[in-house]
Amino acid sequence: MKTGYLIDMDGVIYRENHLIPGATDFIQALLATGAPFLFLTNNSAPTPEDLAVRLKHLGIQGVSAKHFYTSALNTADFLSETDPHCTAFVLGEGGLLAALHERKIANDAIHPAYVVVGEGAPTMEKLAKAHEFIERGARLLATNPDNWCPVSSEKTRPGAGATAAFLEASSGRRAYYLGKPNGYMFHQARRKLAMVALTAPEQVVMIGDTMETDIRGAFESGLQSYLVLSGSTQIESVGDYVYQPTRILQNVGELAQEIKTGKPSDRMDSPAFAHAGPHAGRSGVRHQTDIFAFHKPRPRPAMTK
Repeated sequence: MKTGYLIDMDGVIYRENHLIPGATDFIQALLATGAPFLFLTNNSAPTPEDLAVRLKHLGIQGVSAKHFYTSALNTADFLSETDPHCTAFVLGEGGLLAALHERKIANDAIHPAYVVVGEGAPTMEKLAKAHEFIERGARLLATNPDNWCPVSSEKTRPGAGATAAFLEASSGRRAYYLGKPNGYMFHQARRKLAMVALTAPEQVVMIGDTMETDIRGAFESGLQSYLVLSGSTQIESVGDYVYQPTRILQNVGELAQEIKTGKPSDRMDSPAFAHAGPHAGRSGVRHQTDIFAFHKPRPRPAMTK
C-alpha cells in the first residue's frame, strides 16, 4: 500500500535551530524510497523557499519548496477559490504577503474586503486600522487558530490566534480560522500531496506533536495520525482528549526503518508504551492512551479554542 505523509515541522523535525533526534534518518528514508511527503505547518511567516533553506542549513538535503504547504498558502488558496477578486489588509509577515501576492490578492489599506491575520508582531496602529476596517464591513480571517506556539521546552511565542482574538474582542466579530485543524487545510494538503506523488496515495498519515491541531485535524479528515512526543504534547495529557492518535512515537526516527523495509511495526511496540504494563494489550483497545490519563494541570489554556 502506497502511503503518503503529511508532516508537521516545529516539534517534529526541529525545535529552534536544532534537529530533533531521528529527523534526518526519517527524511532520508522518505527520499530514498520515493515515499510522497509534504511538510504541513501552521506558521504563516516563512515561504516554502525559506523553509527549504532552513532545513538545508540544519543538515537535511534533497528537500525543495514543493515539499512545503503553509497556512499562508492555504489562506491564499481559500481566498482565490471563494473570492478571487478580493483585496485584503494583512497583519503578517513575508510568507503570507508572498502567498497572497502570488494569487493576485492585493494588499489594501483603504477599503479591504478582508482583514487577514497571520504570525507577527503588529503595532497598535495596524491593529487599530484592522479594527476600523472590520467595523466598516471587512471580514476577519486568520491563517490559523494557534494562540501560542512552542519555541523551546521553556519558551513560547504568541500565535495568529491571539491577534485574531484581540480583534474579535474589540470588534465583536468572529474570525474564520484556516490552517490546522480546519478540514480545508487537510483537503488542500492531500491535493498537493497527490501532485507531488503524481498519483494519489492509497493511505495518508499525519505526523504531528499537537493534539489540538495535528491529531484533531487528521481525525476529522478521516486520516491516520501519528503523535510524536518530541514537541509540545506530554504523554500524560493524551488521554484527556476524546479523539486519539493512531500511534504514539517518541520521535519520527522510529519510522525510518519501517519506511525503508515497507513493513509496519506493531503500534504498541513504540517506546512510548514501554511502561504501559502487562494489561495494555496489542489490539482491541478502544483508547490505547487511557492508561496515561493522570490529569496533570496544564500550564496554560489549550493551544487553540
